[in-house]
Amino acid sequence: MISVENNCIVETSYGKVRGYSRRGVIKFKGIPYAAPPIGELRFKPPAPVEQWGEVRDATKYSSVSIQSPSNLDSLFGGEPLPQSESDCLTLNIWTQRLEGEKRPVMFWIHGGGFLMGNGASNDGSRLVLRGDVVVVSINYRLGYLGFFFMPDMSDTTANAGLLDMVAALKWVKENISRFGGDSNNVTIFGESAGGNAVTSILAMPSAKGLFHRAISQSGAPNKFSYNTVLALEVYENLIQRLGVEKGDIETLRKLPAKDFIVPQMNMSESRPGGLIVGPVVDNSTLPEHPLSAISKGFAKDIDVFIGSNLDEYKLFIMRTPKAFELTEDKLYKTVNLFMRFTKQKETKSKEMIDSYRELRKTPRDITDAILTDYMFRIPSIRLAEEQSKHQKNIYMYLFTWQSPFNGGKYGAMHALELPFVFGLLGDKNMWIFPRRNKETQKLSEQMMDAWIAFARTGNPNHENIPGLSSYDKGKRATILFDKEITIKHDPYGNERAAWEGIL
Repeated sequence: MISVENNCIVETSYGKVRGYSRRGVIKFKGIPYAAPPIGELRFKPPAPVEQWGEVRDATKYSSVSIQSPSNLDSLFGGEPLPQSESDCLTLNIWTQRLEGEKRPVMFWIHGGGFLMGNGASNDGSRLVLRGDVVVVSINYRLGYLGFFFMPDMSDTTANAGLLDMVAALKWVKENISRFGGDSNNVTIFGESAGGNAVTSILAMPSAKGLFHRAISQSGAPNKFSYNTVLALEVYENLIQRLGVEKGDIETLRKLPAKDFIVPQMNMSESRPGGLIVGPVVDNSTLPEHPLSAISKGFAKDIDVFIGSNLDEYKLFIMRTPKAFELTEDKLYKTVNLFMRFTKQKETKSKEMIDSYRELRKTPRDITDAILTDYMFRIPSIRLAEEQSKHQKNIYMYLFTWQSPFNGGKYGAMHALELPFVFGLLGDKNMWIFPRRNKETQKLSEQMMDAWIAFARTGNPNHENIPGLSSYDKGKRATILFDKEITIKHDPYGNERAAWEGIL
């Protein structure tokens, strides 16, 4: 039963909302932070939400953004929430108290390749109880509806999804104190696409002053990201599939939202990695590549905690059993494909593979390690290198705990750290993830405390982990989250060095 009490009613700038209290946490769900992005507002920056008169019920999650189904959905479990374009720009809040001293705010941005996901997927209750923080999660526009580069249409934005996040941050700045949060101590954190969004927001002029710290989990961009060439290809492919003329924005705005899903899925399946949408450097909302902006000191006032998982890529082969039968020939072809993206000759593929043979045994392991580093670890290192030029509070982690799932085939795969960070071990909605036992509980508590400490002070160190120093190109201090937490300097350094001058 949900207990709804008078003290769970909060008056925001737009009207009153009613949440509920359960097991020491007050929860507010589905609060709109922007107007429904429909009709003339489709493909535009988010518009302000209208005031409401009656007390708004905030005891249930809202609909989620229109999105593509994924072959990984069944692995994560849980009941799917309804999808809607008209009721998706909402946020959720978890807090222990509405009054008293203001507490650090942790603003969560979900992942999903900018194609799927929602803010309800990771309950913030345990973080709130563990560290006396206020947790906020959001929905934002996804796929073509959120990230669609249309250079011949001035009445649009290529980064609607990013601007949704900024709008939610503005709502937090204006309202979070009424929920017990400190608007002057906001940490944005996200995983995968959410981590990529975090690094994008670091470079957005419109987000200046809305947050103070950033945690990017498995989501830093590489130097080839954000380009308009792929974005233009995606645009032309879509309008051709939909039978719409270039520049016909009226027709695109009138089409049912579901009409975008099938062509979106078809194009996603045709590209290596399946990534077809995401932030674009558009000279306005995102004036330059985040790595370039960060290198120049644009985010010099922001504390950053960044990292990745050791075996990220193994998640993406989970639904392809034959992938484990990878041959040497297929290994070279796969690495060659990704090397072409980095404008390297085929001879570089052999050099790269040889660099990884020292610690990897099979073609499958070598491929997974190279693609993990290409997509996740090396971009995180590059961002840390650039930020360390301007900010002393820059810290690096590597999650190395090996999952026993399916005989240990998937190691420290992509997203495996999430139940540890949120304390959701054994959650029925995340059944591929670890069960709660003495070992996993200890690691989860240590990681939650690190994330909370960083949100509170800009430093992830606490009494139950070894002392981690700031990251720099000299020592490359990195905290490894495993059965036993250790600090290493330049872990997997030979493999990292193989990417110098490439990525």
